[in-house]
Amino acid sequence: MTENRPSIVVLGGGYAGIKVAKALDEVADVTLVDPTDAFVHNVAALRALVDPPWLDKIFLPYERLLKQGRFIQDRATAVEGRRVTLGSGAVLEPDYLVLATGSGYPFPAKSNEPDTTTAHAQFRDAHQALREAGRVLIIGAGPTGLELAGEIKAYFPDKHLTIADGANDILPGPFHQALRDELRDQVTALGIDLRLGVRLTELPAAPPATAAPIAVATEDGQKLTADIWFRAFGVTPRSDYLRGPLAEARDADGYLRVDEYLRLTDRVFAVGDISAADRNMASVAGHQATFLVAHLQALIAGEGDLPTYEPAPVGIAVPLGPDGGAGQFPGSPDIVGPTVVSEVKGRHLRVEPTAALFDA
Repeated sequence: MTENRPSIVVLGGGYAGIKVAKALDEVADVTLVDPTDAFVHNVAALRALVDPPWLDKIFLPYERLLKQGRFIQDRATAVEGRRVTLGSGAVLEPDYLVLATGSGYPFPAKSNEPDTTTAHAQFRDAHQALREAGRVLIIGAGPTGLELAGEIKAYFPDKHLTIADGANDILPGPFHQALRDELRDQVTALGIDLRLGVRLTELPAAPPATAAPIAVATEDGQKLTADIWFRAFGVTPRSDYLRGPLAEARDADGYLRVDEYLRLTDRVFAVGDISAADRNMASVAGHQATFLVAHLQALIAGEGDLPTYEPAPVGIAVPLGPDGGAGQFPGSPDIVGPTVVSEVKGRHLRVEPTAALFDA
């Protein structure tokens, strides 16, 4: 460790992890650990499925993130206290440990491939299978399912597309009903067959995002058919590497219970999707990272009387392709329509401000 500079290990290079590592690079000896070689800007991953040239915009090598710190491509196999054991056998024991290992989610919203070349091939194979399909089935009517449907319709308007969900409405969560109504109207206007309150007897046998004849039955006797299907549900927090007392912080779903400082124990913190402190969203992960950066900077400077974490205000923007969608801004009783959502997210999907972090 450099004199007077504490060591910080950030496990996980998602939205929270990169922000924490980047911001603390000037005041600490930062080590970022992730099992993949590049950050993936998942906000734009669905666009890359339908328009593969976007792949070059969303995969950002971790080696370009830090100017003074280091990146290790590896996976944590055990964390006990501040002692981190990696898959390679290396052991790290920093002054501060930030757990930001995020969550798993079905492709194409997230890819688990360890290297960029393999991940690009995964997206291109799925793109080709989608191009050749006449009928598409999406299971899940949350924000991912809706956005995926909007992307597909924007780039392949002639495809027959069905969204199925067992819930009686779209977009679960603390959002205005007017937002759901607006998005549902836009989905219907795009010619998408929206099947709500439909429970499947089982998932399709074929792997998602691959070409295969799909035929699944519903509990009420319907039959859904397609040439390709996508799974748009099933978040899995990545926290199974915790050992000893830290493992007791995991709740029944694998999320980590933290205190008012996003802390599990002394000098061990958890941010992003694995934290039970807030919702699973890229913007919320960034909100938590901003808090933790200020908190750790104050700790390093020896300051006291630190503020506590306040959950992010409710807000969301759901694009339906580059030009459609609707959203709800924090603190506003109104919703915004496609013109605003296209401007703030839909057309550019926030690629440039994310890429700007990787300028080391």
